Amino acid sequence: MPFKRVFKYQLLGLLLTLAACSNPEHEQAIARVGDSYLYPSDIAEALPKSTDAQDSALLADEFINKWIKKELIIQKANENLSDSQKDVSRELEEYRNSLIIYRYKNELLKQRLDTVVSASQIEQFYTDNATTFKLDRCIVKAVFVKLPNDIGDPEHLKQLVADDSEEGQNELYDYCMQYAKSFEIALDKWIDFQVLNRNLPLSIEDPETFLTRNRMKEMNDSNYYYLVRIHDYVLTNELAPLEFVENNIKNLILNQRKVEFLKALENNIFTEGERQKKFKIYNRKTNE
Repeated sequence: MPFKRVFKYQLLGLLLTLAACSNPEHEQAIARVGDSYLYPSDIAEALPKSTDAQDSALLADEFINKWIKKELIIQKANENLSDSQKDVSRELEEYRNSLIIYRYKNELLKQRLDTVVSASQIEQFYTDNATTFKLDRCIVKAVFVKLPNDIGDPEHLKQLVADDSEEGQNELYDYCMQYAKSFEIALDKWIDFQVLNRNLPLSIEDPETFLTRNRMKEMNDSNYYYLVRIHDYVLTNELAPLEFVENNIKNLILNQRKVEFLKALENNIFTEGERQKKFKIYNRKTNE
């Protein structure tokens, strides 16, 4: 690295170190564009605290270049836009108002929104909106195991996979942890069939036909033995099981409550303002 560049980075690193413990009022500017100045403390605040001296100097150099480019563009815009085009007071006021309203509503939601959703409410929503929960893909409860050919014992694995008892599942899990390259034991939860399909040596192009015709499927390639056992399935366009969509339903119910709460809030504030005569709508014809 050329001496000048090394010296520049050493100088930047020194300036940044000094900025961390100096009084900003007595800082020496690092760069200037027009009437705008960049100080070491400005850079120090923007850089990660744990960065070493040389990396800090490199990042500082990049920060300075970006700052100069931004200030030059601002300067050019100020030179070429009319006063009316540069007047952003209305936009700033609208943004400020939107931000205040957003924060106020969020605070009320945190304080007052009922976030408890019971099992009966979830079930009722599921029943009332059943057509909404048609599946766009196949889902399964299944076991998938990928074993290295040189250490795997397919016959023993098939015996373990066929045992649905809790003890049998624990034994299967222990076996997979010891020997499997990868595995998925999903007997108490629904998963997307594609999760299994992506791990097979040959992709199953017609999941519906495969699932209706197979309970157990074995595959091999040069290095691995694959075993899939389907315990249950639901096909595309069929109604999703409640347990598969209950979290989505809970979120839908909460979002519905949120919309209703905010709508009621706006109406209540309007009614209160009307009762307390906080606003007046003037007659456009008489200006009264």
